[in-house]
Amino acid sequence: MTATLTVTESGRVDALIAAAMPELSRAFVQKLLEEGRVTCRGRAVKKSARPAPGDQLTLDIPEPETPEIAAEDIPLDIVYEDGDVIVVNKPKGMVVHPAPGHAGGTLVNALMAHCGEELSGINGVLRPGIVHRIDKDTSGLIIAAKNDAAHRSLAEQLKDHTLSRTYECVVMGNLREDTGTVDAPIGRHPTDRKRMCVTEKNARPAVTHWEVLERFPGFTHVRCRLETGRTHQIRVHMASIGHPILGDTVYGARKPVPGLEGQCLHARELRFDHPATGERMTVTCELPAYFQAVLKKLHEQALR
Repeated sequence: MTATLTVTESGRVDALIAAAMPELSRAFVQKLLEEGRVTCRGRAVKKSARPAPGDQLTLDIPEPETPEIAAEDIPLDIVYEDGDVIVVNKPKGMVVHPAPGHAGGTLVNALMAHCGEELSGINGVLRPGIVHRIDKDTSGLIIAAKNDAAHRSLAEQLKDHTLSRTYECVVMGNLREDTGTVDAPIGRHPTDRKRMCVTEKNARPAVTHWEVLERFPGFTHVRCRLETGRTHQIRVHMASIGHPILGDTVYGARKPVPGLEGQCLHARELRFDHPATGERMTVTCELPAYFQAVLKKLHEQALR
């Protein structure tokens, strides 16, 4: 498949393409560049190139390969499903797609068994159907596309913010206001490539809206709505204002919380326009047992 793109702003070519075509992952774009599949005026574009506004890029996108992923009969908590999309309540501890160190046991392995060939191929062999991700130790709702048309629609909704994602979390400390917004760009940490941080260097805009649900001594139960979807966004943003998420040993206290694996963060609601019908959909799920146990403990401590 051949696609053309007219450059409208300055920047690295891989970032420009990924921003203009959100259905393509940044890694996939970089692979196209490495293979000489991105050209400008008939010449291959280098990964480090910074094309000028007005330049026209041509992308030679190979047909999706048949996924070489083992289907695994892993139980799924399916919250909604039809012929175009499937929404799953992912448990804490499950990785979304295969990666080094996580070849099996992922959500993709489970979706392959459940959906068979009914998954979009836009994001390549390792991420069939995957439109967005949530962290391994974050629980909650994730939507997958069953065909390419649905995938393109959902990717466009991610880009224009009509696909709305709402989370709940417990953060350290007490927020002074009842509501607020963190509008701070996020990029890679300068010395630790596995972490993200609030920075102006090689960063992308990031906006998180938060609202206090309940206050406890030393902790706050918060609802967060993503306006953008950067890696570790809520975790980075809440830590940046001095309120890291309980149990987050990457951006908060290094010492794990006894009985809590990973951060207390749950993707509770998705809102989107159905790719086929255009109907506005709202899908929700309950707080998982680990989250309810944390709230119960905080209530008990507050009564002492």
